[in-house]
Amino acid sequence: MAQIIEGTRIRDQILAETRERVERLKSSHRAPGLAVILVGDDPASQIYVRNKIKTCEQLGIRSEKLTPAAAISTEELVGLVEELNRRPDIDGILVQMPLPAGIEAKRVLEAIAPEKDVDGLHPVNIGNLVSNRPGLRPCTPLGIIEILKRSGVAIAGSRAVVVGRSDLVGKPAAFLLLHEHATVTICHSRTRDLAGVCREADILVAAMGKPALITADYIKPGATVIDVGINRVADRSQAEAIFAGWPEKLRDFDQKGSLLVGDVHPVDVAEKAGLYTPVPGGVGPLTIAMLMSNTLDAAERRLLGC
Repeated sequence: MAQIIEGTRIRDQILAETRERVERLKSSHRAPGLAVILVGDDPASQIYVRNKIKTCEQLGIRSEKLTPAAAISTEELVGLVEELNRRPDIDGILVQMPLPAGIEAKRVLEAIAPEKDVDGLHPVNIGNLVSNRPGLRPCTPLGIIEILKRSGVAIAGSRAVVVGRSDLVGKPAAFLLLHEHATVTICHSRTRDLAGVCREADILVAAMGKPALITADYIKPGATVIDVGINRVADRSQAEAIFAGWPEKLRDFDQKGSLLVGDVHPVDVAEKAGLYTPVPGGVGPLTIAMLMSNTLDAAERRLLGC
C-alpha cells in the first residue's frame, strides 16, 4: 500500500521556517510587504485572497489589499501596478486571477517588476528559471520540489514525467526537476501512448486538469506520484465510477453534492504507487506557503542584497 505525503505537514514546516526568517528581517530592517490586487467580486478569488492575507498576518508579513472595481480598464490597472513597483515598502505584487473579461491579463502581469513578481510568471523570471539563474519561481511547481525533497525522494538521476504543459505548472515543474538533475519528459493531450510513457516514471507529476485520468495502467509500481489536479466532480455516475468500492466517499458525495478529485485515480494510486499526494491535502497547501517564501525572498534580495 502506498504511503501518503501529507502536504499540510510540509506546509507547516515551511511556514515555521519562514516565520523565523521574517522575524530576523524585521529585527534588522522591516517586515516584508506584499500587495494583493483583487479586481471585482469573484467569490472564489475573494476566498483565495482572504487566505493569503490571513497567512501574511500569521507570519508577520505586512499585506495590503487593493480592490478596484471590475470596470477598471487595462490601462488603469497597469498604472496601479506601476505605482506599486515604485513603492519601496512593497516587496511583492500579486494580481489575483482570473481578471474580469475585457482586461488584458498578459499586459497587467508583464507590468509587474520582475523583482516583485512573487507568482514567478513574468517573462524575465521564466527566462531565469529556464536558464537556472536566480529569480522568483512559480509557487506550485516550487512546492512540488519541496514535497519531493522533504519526503526523501531522490530526484537526481530519476526519470520524471510531467503530464501537462501549462505555463503555470507543467513547464516550470519540468524545468525545476531538470535543474535537480532528473531526466524529464513532458507529456500532453497529443502524446502517443501516454500510459506507456507515464509507466517509465520514477516521479510522475499529473497536472492536466482531468479528473482521475491517471489510472493504474499509467503508474510504475512504487513510483512517487504528485497529483496537482483539483477537479470538482458533481455527477453521481462519474463519482461512482471513480470511487467504486469506497462507500464512505459516495456517502460524502451524497451529503455535499460533489467531491474534489485529482488528476490521478485515488483508488489506483493508493494501490500501486510508493508515495503519493492526496487531493485535497497534498500539493494545494504548498502554494500559499511558497508565495510567502517568495515574498520573503524578494524582500531579502531588496534589503540585504542576497
